[in-house]
Amino acid sequence: MLTGVIAGAVFTSPAVGSILAAIRAVAQAGTVGTLLIVKNYTGDRLNFGLAREQARAEGIPVEMVVIGDDSAFTVLKKAGRRGLCGTVLIHKKLIPSLPSTHSWYSDSFPPGAYLCVGAGGRCPGRGRCGAGGDHKSGTLGVSLASCSVPGSKPTFELSADEVELGLGIHGEAGVRRIKMATADKIVAIMLDHMTNSSNVSHVPVQSGSSVVLMVNNLGGLSFLELGIIADAAVRSLEGRGVKIARALVGTFMSALEMPGISLTLLLVDEPLLKLIDADTTASAWPNMAKVSVTGRTWIRAAPTEPLEAPDSTATGGTDSKQMVLVLERVCTTLLGLEEHLNALDRAAGDGDCGTTHSRAARAIQGWLKEGQPPASPAQLLSKLSLLLLEKMGGSSGALYGLFLTAAAQPLKAKTDLPAWSAAMDAGLEAMQKYGKAAPGDRTMLDSLWAAGQELQAWKSPGANLFQILTKAVKSAEAAAEATRNMEAGAGRASYISSARLDQPDPGAVAAAAILRAILEALQGQGA
Repeated sequence: MLTGVIAGAVFTSPAVGSILAAIRAVAQAGTVGTLLIVKNYTGDRLNFGLAREQARAEGIPVEMVVIGDDSAFTVLKKAGRRGLCGTVLIHKKLIPSLPSTHSWYSDSFPPGAYLCVGAGGRCPGRGRCGAGGDHKSGTLGVSLASCSVPGSKPTFELSADEVELGLGIHGEAGVRRIKMATADKIVAIMLDHMTNSSNVSHVPVQSGSSVVLMVNNLGGLSFLELGIIADAAVRSLEGRGVKIARALVGTFMSALEMPGISLTLLLVDEPLLKLIDADTTASAWPNMAKVSVTGRTWIRAAPTEPLEAPDSTATGGTDSKQMVLVLERVCTTLLGLEEHLNALDRAAGDGDCGTTHSRAARAIQGWLKEGQPPASPAQLLSKLSLLLLEKMGGSSGALYGLFLTAAAQPLKAKTDLPAWSAAMDAGLEAMQKYGKAAPGDRTMLDSLWAAGQELQAWKSPGANLFQILTKAVKSAEAAAEATRNMEAGAGRASYISSARLDQPDPGAVAAAAILRAILEALQGQGA
């Protein structure tokens, strides 16, 4: 989008000699003229202006536009509005690409949009160009902290509950400090300030206006945070009746590591929008859709779930009540283990295993309060699977969801002991297939696998439910304890030195506790 760029020291205008060297280089490339696009700062105006005069004295045709798009100051300053991120939009829409009869056209320029300098080498807009004196655009910045020139301290200090509003791009302080608030509130304050007609540097945006919105990272924010701000800005503007013709989100004009953003609004009509949309080979320019943001559908209703097929294994109310008692026992057990599981997980993960299982327990408790669970074991496991996938979260939610979804399949035809053993086999197979863990990898699979081996005995004629289930639970608990001496082969713990893993795996402990709770609940009912 630009033919040349001149860099000075950090936050310092480039030297006159460097600017003049760039002008000469462009002129020697065969152009018939050079346009300097300068942000409105005293050092830039002086050095670029002097370089321009020296170049003109050498016979090189040079014009200069000074960009001022700052909307921070409510009272007119002698220095004028500072040049901020709106300058990038000027770079875009001033790309020369007029017919060769135009006095400032040259084949050496990149393809693009439009050059405001007319015949005779004058800029008809006298430097305003949509981001200066005509107030067609405005920019306002906000930050959680200052930035630091390498080797220096931050240029200003903020309290933990303060935000700087209206700051510049060189670390200078803003026009006022506001209290920390939500993204929606901060964006509303910014837009109110930028569009307030009593503000001498306001942008005359009102209901019905069409704008280009630019959400700019000042250097230290993540894409996630930019997205939150962009969403808030779009909703706030559309709530004011403003049409967002285009939205650009990214890092366009940064201030080192400053953890802040700036919002730029540019009033546009169709001719100007075509300049914004014009093709460019500039690699950093976003490949945005050339359609309006406003009017697009962002939310789609979820498809309706298919009707459940009748289940021949559905039983009466007694079995359904037993299922409720079993689930309640499991939930109580997991809630009681929350802190213990979190403590075990702090050594091997991020310390939230107990919290994750408690979240699942509370979700199940809430679900049980809504009504009686399905009488069919297959439907019950399927419903639990969906509930855990949605509410539990993390890899544990996905693994339990996989296990229960697969385990439900063999129970659709029969619910005798061999079918339950087959259900355990199907669940374990699914966990290994997608989780990539194997017995001995120090995961929850170790407990479940040990129990599953004992439950193979259910497939034998005359098998005793409680004797075999009791052995399975004891094997699961022994396997969970044995993970204390295992080297992690899967999961987050596999990235941690085995020398630091001197406690049993929390997922294996939780799985064994669930099996123990099921056994005790069934024994309590004499089932």
